[in-house]
Amino acid sequence: MAQTTAITEGFVPFRGHRTWYRIVGERAGPEKLPVLLVHGGPGIPSDCLEPMSALADAGRPVVFYDQLGCGRSDRPDDPALWCIDLFLDELGTVREALGLGRVHLLGFSWGGALAMEYALERPDGLASLVLHSTYASAPPARAAEQRAYDGLPAEIAHALRRHEAAGTTDDPEYQAARRVFDLRHVCRIDPWPEFLQRAIAQANWAIAEAMEDRDDRHAPGGRKNWDVTADLGKIRVPTLVLSGRHDGLVAEQDEVLREGIPGAEWVRFEESSHYAHAEEPERFLAVLDGFLTRVERAPASLG
Repeated sequence: MAQTTAITEGFVPFRGHRTWYRIVGERAGPEKLPVLLVHGGPGIPSDCLEPMSALADAGRPVVFYDQLGCGRSDRPDDPALWCIDLFLDELGTVREALGLGRVHLLGFSWGGALAMEYALERPDGLASLVLHSTYASAPPARAAEQRAYDGLPAEIAHALRRHEAAGTTDDPEYQAARRVFDLRHVCRIDPWPEFLQRAIAQANWAIAEAMEDRDDRHAPGGRKNWDVTADLGKIRVPTLVLSGRHDGLVAEQDEVLREGIPGAEWVRFEESSHYAHAEEPERFLAVLDGFLTRVERAPASLG
């Protein structure tokens, strides 16, 4: 008889609202630490990381949560809420409420930026940091996306830039052009996996829109010129940087992270773009599990 993986779901109270979480699996022993996942967006729920539940097969609990405003968490209609400090507070609240003492933290895309901010606070018990398809600075990431447009057919690049400049990204012409870009530089599987389609369907794009044009890193919003490049040397936990060769959203930022974080390991997936955990799932999970296992077997003082 097949063994059933334990799943626990619920809500964590947060600032008068509710943050949804799911824990997949149970610890096989004291050396197996839980992995807390921080999803991308802002506003794309944790469904986008669903394949990582397979880490639980090795006796390592995997903790998902939907950031406030998207997925199964409450969706308050208040643009003033959306800022980096709110999501940092939420991350700490979820960790404390679920009793995640010594824990691995994995941040994907925007979630990686959030995970770095959290690691810079040097919280007790952070065993390791995994930075997956993410960036240390928002302006170079945006510039890299624009450079990726140059590799597209001229009419596709022109349509993308014209509609973005005009603010008409809901136009069918833009959507068709963006699909070309996405299949080269976001997820190279056609059609996209069901879990990713589900995540996109549940996304709340208003969160990113509210944060994008605000400048100050810790003022409301704070995403337009967000940059922790100068602070990367202050991250003092074992760190793994994961990236895809064809990623058009955060190109070259993987090298910035590897060079800036002391002792960081770096693995690039040659057949992948932004969603390496979907595009090369077996190798991705093997690399990730290998890193987590090495951290767990190292002296506790290193974490």
